[in-house]
Amino acid sequence: MSSKMQKGADIVIHRWCQLKRGEKLLIITDHSHLRESAALQKSAEIIGAFVVTIVIPENCTQAGTLFDSMLEFLLSNDVIIGATNYSLITTRAVREVLTHGSRYLSLPLSTNNGRSMLAFDFMGMDPEEARRCSANMIHYLNESDTVRITTPLGTNLTFGKKGRTAGLFHGMASHPGQVGSSSFEVYIGIEETKTNGHAVLDGSMGYVGRPPEHIQLEFRDGRLASIEHNESGIFLQDYMERFGDPGIFVAGELGIGLNKKSRCLGNCYIEDESTYGTFHIGMGRNLALGGVHDAAGHFDLVFHSPTIYAGDVVIMKDGLVVAS
Repeated sequence: MSSKMQKGADIVIHRWCQLKRGEKLLIITDHSHLRESAALQKSAEIIGAFVVTIVIPENCTQAGTLFDSMLEFLLSNDVIIGATNYSLITTRAVREVLTHGSRYLSLPLSTNNGRSMLAFDFMGMDPEEARRCSANMIHYLNESDTVRITTPLGTNLTFGKKGRTAGLFHGMASHPGQVGSSSFEVYIGIEETKTNGHAVLDGSMGYVGRPPEHIQLEFRDGRLASIEHNESGIFLQDYMERFGDPGIFVAGELGIGLNKKSRCLGNCYIEDESTYGTFHIGMGRNLALGGVHDAAGHFDLVFHSPTIYAGDVVIMKDGLVVAS
């Protein structure tokens, strides 16, 4: 176990979860991430917490359905960390454990370069800096019913968020009923039928990394209706169809990256989507994000250098926050 990986585990347990002596911690992991779960358990046991680690199968694209079936067991814990390959934050189970008063941290550990996510430099981003950076952005987003985003490459999208509230992920899962994510971002569970326009994908395809070429996308009435038929677009289409659920083509989330230590290089799903100066569209399930859409999974498409309008107010200009 590397010292950098253990340092990342200590950030998760001490800074983000603020775990206390005597609390019950459940770590949900998979066979690919036994080292990371061991590092988390070591950090928690030093505090004097009671730790249980369970290992779930990896033979499905997303483990959300299995996770939902474990609800009764989940409710007996003070803190739950989802330390698997994929994000479980949008599941029904997470929504229920938060209502119960437990804390949940989403820690999807998927990387594409063989390096542990806990050893990445972006783990050291200051949560308070992210909170300060996001405060005015969230204010203006919550005052508006629509969001418009353009990019220099030609992206021009509109999103509906009437009745939906913008929130902040900045690692923290320290209070009862709080959900946290290792992705530092402003997020909105957008209206599921209101995303429209053209997008040019130039950042990341979520778990599978950077596309070698730009992909032209068209959104109509909330759905990804058209994907350019180049090599990268064909790969993306095939990846999405493997979920076996048309609901994965619904745009369920809008996210704005806040982590200034992140770089969108395709090496790490969480690093890509949390990079400052990017935005992402979360495809598929948006439960626990303020939405109502269920699907077989959730993953993010990441775009560079957005100009973002909350109603008529510019909150980000060419990838730089201007509303902070």
